[in-house]
Amino acid sequence: MEQALFLTPRETIQAIILNGKRVMTQCRRRTFVLSLLAGFYIAFGAQLSTAVMHDATPFVGLGLARLVGGMVFSFGLMLVVVCGAELFTGNSLLVSSALDGEISWLKLIENWFIVFTGNLLGALFMAWLLYESELWQTGAVARQAIATASAKCQLSFWVAFVRGILCNWLVCLAVFMAVAARDIAGKLLSCLVPITAFVASGFEHSIANMYFIPAGLFLKTRLSITDQSLSWSGFLVCNILPVTLGNIVGGAVFVAFTYWYVHLQNSRS
Repeated sequence: MEQALFLTPRETIQAIILNGKRVMTQCRRRTFVLSLLAGFYIAFGAQLSTAVMHDATPFVGLGLARLVGGMVFSFGLMLVVVCGAELFTGNSLLVSSALDGEISWLKLIENWFIVFTGNLLGALFMAWLLYESELWQTGAVARQAIATASAKCQLSFWVAFVRGILCNWLVCLAVFMAVAARDIAGKLLSCLVPITAFVASGFEHSIANMYFIPAGLFLKTRLSITDQSLSWSGFLVCNILPVTLGNIVGGAVFVAFTYWYVHLQNSRS
């Protein structure tokens, strides 16, 4: 029998659930190293997006500039999916494994804690490396990075939360489609379109912001810029906290729970 070109939605959620069983046997050190890699990879996409977008608006307009920025930002998730890494936002899909009884809720929370910590450290390290590279120490790229970070810290809790929901809804759909795809080209395209959509739309991704905002903070210090809204407390409390909560809701409820309920809830019962 000829192999199908992609998995059906039911087969995809089953594959995600079975893949979730790895958290029961995977050692914590391996999980942590893979989460560091994901922090690096998402930061690579984020810095590339800033470099590409910083002067594009006058030439193509804001909408197309954000579209191009989203396309290059998707490079980060492509690395996570194809090369293998543990990304907190994508791991929202592990909720389906817990719902199906393949992993315990305690193991799910443990995985989230380790991966979130590793992603944070990885993204911070990349922000520091960029700062030390002095590639962005002056000029339009530095101003773009600082403006991006400042704008993220000025969002209200509710707005950041809602944008977090919308973001990870799309991110987890990208991962869902990448699991369904059977070849590299299909996986790359699955990452490209939803990630481009979330970046161009202005949604908020907690792990990307672990790079964007510290990068702006480091550059703010170097350029001696006064911006009260851009601070480490603003980074953690005004952005990362609400965006992370929104990301969990977007991925766990609107993708993991929904597809488990539609395709597997009755069989589980």
